[in-house]
Amino acid sequence: MVVGVPKETLPGERRVALVPADAAALTRAGLSVLIEAGAGDAAGFLDAAYAQAGASLATGRDEVFARAAVILQVRVCGANLLGRDADRSLLRQGQTVIGLCHPLTSAAAARELGQRGVTLFSMELMPRITRAQGMDALSSQSTIAGYKATLIAADTLPRIFPMLMTAAGTIAASRVFVIGAGVIGLQAIATARRLGAVVQAYDVRPAVRDQLQSVGARFVELKLEAAGAEDPGGYARALGEEFYRRQRELMTAVVAESDVVITTAFVPGSPAPRLITREAVERMSPGSVIVDVAAERGGNCELTRPGETIVHQGATIHGPLNLPSMVPYHASQLYSKNLVAFLLHLTRDGRLALDRSDEIIAGTLVTRDGEVVHPRVREALGLPATECAGSGS
Repeated sequence: MVVGVPKETLPGERRVALVPADAAALTRAGLSVLIEAGAGDAAGFLDAAYAQAGASLATGRDEVFARAAVILQVRVCGANLLGRDADRSLLRQGQTVIGLCHPLTSAAAARELGQRGVTLFSMELMPRITRAQGMDALSSQSTIAGYKATLIAADTLPRIFPMLMTAAGTIAASRVFVIGAGVIGLQAIATARRLGAVVQAYDVRPAVRDQLQSVGARFVELKLEAAGAEDPGGYARALGEEFYRRQRELMTAVVAESDVVITTAFVPGSPAPRLITREAVERMSPGSVIVDVAAERGGNCELTRPGETIVHQGATIHGPLNLPSMVPYHASQLYSKNLVAFLLHLTRDGRLALDRSDEIIAGTLVTRDGEVVHPRVREALGLPATECAGSGS
């Protein structure tokens, strides 16, 4: 079975789906690997390294899609709306595509692939269970995003993070406020603490208090009832607008006293909740910084402009869209590990064996046999629920 890796086409996307070390792992497992020439250049993985690992180099994108039974990508269809039309014409019936595809927010793009007879797996839908930890791409990429968001804040802030005692006087530590205690938030806290900042953090899920404190943050108490803030899969659940209104009011004072605010709150398949108001930004000190990691979902700050950096009354607001791509070497390395672990889980004796009674396969399978099969994606499209088949091959 040939596994193909095309070059990413979304502007600014520097990651590659497979790194040379993992290409070697696939060849050892009896699979053939075909890489589009130059696919890893932007991430620091050159063609010679792939060739040395046993992969073949394709002279063009068309060859990858024509020869490969399985396509591995970072961004597929809905996660790359600019390039989906060109790739869609290259895909064929019976081909399998695995990648990040935003299936809940761009469900129509997933349906288009299904209509072409493509079997689509979404790495975003990986169930958060013990068996799938090594396949959890959202967590691995969020680790990179939390780290990079903190560095952007530190680079922008006209202060240093740590407290320093010098002959010229004492410099107070910067105050960092992190909103959200998912993987991004926890890594942002840990990075800010390593740089010497005093860190506070908040999450609607009271159960994460110990996690926040374990990485060095003080948990911010807001007098809010947040029952049902987490779904059974461990992801945040959307709460009512009245809850978010009250949350914004209570959070304003914490934001105003912070030098840096890093926001990481979003709900899969939904717009990011608005947590920071214009008033809160205007109460921040001149030179303060907000890094809105939820910008790709619309942003947690009322003033965020996705993909832009603005200054409002002395406060700088960053709205980055693709933080992992800013650290492409290690982001690619981690994502590649996730993909290879998942692909090997799908294969038996060098061929795909899709047992849909397996929780990992059922949870990530979006399209099969010409139709959308994932319940949440069907719901997003307004399609009726279907009974899932027990198994298939």
